[in-house]
Amino acid sequence: MTQWNRTRSFFPVTRDLVYLNHAGVAPISTRVEEALRRYGAEASRRGAFDYARVYDAEIERVRQRAAVLIGARPDEIAFVKNTTEGLGLVAAGLEWREGDQVVTCDLEYPSNVYPWWSLRSRGVETRMLRSSRGALPLERVADALRGPRVRLLALSSVQYGSGFRADLVALGKLCRERGVLFCVDAIQSLGHLPLDVEDCGIDFLAADGHKWLLSVEGCGLFYCSHRVLDLLTPRVVGWRSVVDSRDFDRYHLELQPGAGRFEEGTPNTAGIFGLGAAIDLLLELGVDAIAERVLGLSDHLVQGLGARGAELLSPRGPGEASGIVSFRMPHEAPEATARRLRARRIFTVVRRDGVRASPHFYNTPDELDQLLALL
Repeated sequence: MTQWNRTRSFFPVTRDLVYLNHAGVAPISTRVEEALRRYGAEASRRGAFDYARVYDAEIERVRQRAAVLIGARPDEIAFVKNTTEGLGLVAAGLEWREGDQVVTCDLEYPSNVYPWWSLRSRGVETRMLRSSRGALPLERVADALRGPRVRLLALSSVQYGSGFRADLVALGKLCRERGVLFCVDAIQSLGHLPLDVEDCGIDFLAADGHKWLLSVEGCGLFYCSHRVLDLLTPRVVGWRSVVDSRDFDRYHLELQPGAGRFEEGTPNTAGIFGLGAAIDLLLELGVDAIAERVLGLSDHLVQGLGARGAELLSPRGPGEASGIVSFRMPHEAPEATARRLRARRIFTVVRRDGVRASPHFYNTPDELDQLLALL
């Protein structure tokens, strides 16, 4: 039995569905389910009796595992409820000057648009770069970053609709050369593609756990590089934001020396238990191996779609491919195709006027062949 066949036993969803929506809300594994039960058992039987030994210890263990996953230091990781909250920390926390510019593009999910648009009242302009055939050419970004007023580049590592994979290393290099901050929405890559924040020169990163990380909704990661920590002011400060946070009788505003200052209150402890189990599984399997597997599956799907005359909407050039494959069938609306597949318990969705399929490592070529046969 191969490693990938073995992992199917961790995902009960495979008994009932061909699940191809990991770019949306993913099913959880039995590992995550067990972690949630462990949390529930502790909470129901002992409450907060062993809070430090059980809950606090797990929170810090998961912080360390998350740091390993993205090549960061543990003190650069904060837990947030979702990607939007992480990006919002950046938008709200930087000291903007009137006339500053944020550069993003027209492929982005709203989470990586609205926080920047909300800065209009402070005189900050958001430049929406035009994409081309589902991709954002690197030279278009390079031209935009030459502007003297550009303060921050905000892009997704993988675009939710087309699946276009950005060259984060090249983008980070451009930002460093131009003195521009680099903020990444990593929710569509973290969990199936390798990412190292240091190699990529990323300053800020946010990702929720419920997509490719294979965890639950409502608990994600925010990375703030130690290099730029002092540029970001927490706009909400609470009891966990400060050092010696368990000394409830001494009021002070000495902020934690790392990203923990952005965790203003009681965290989503149950979500962190689940996220920890999910990250443990990914690291156990190896993100490089997962990437090879997922890209192989998406290649298999692309080849089959081509043989059936489908219009491929996902860029598949060198370095552009991800686990997201978006397509349209001739003479059929994407909504109709998705409904037809769903009726046969194959779960895809419609995004950006295309049918979006997003297999993960535990999916199989046979499952993709079932989709192709129905087309």
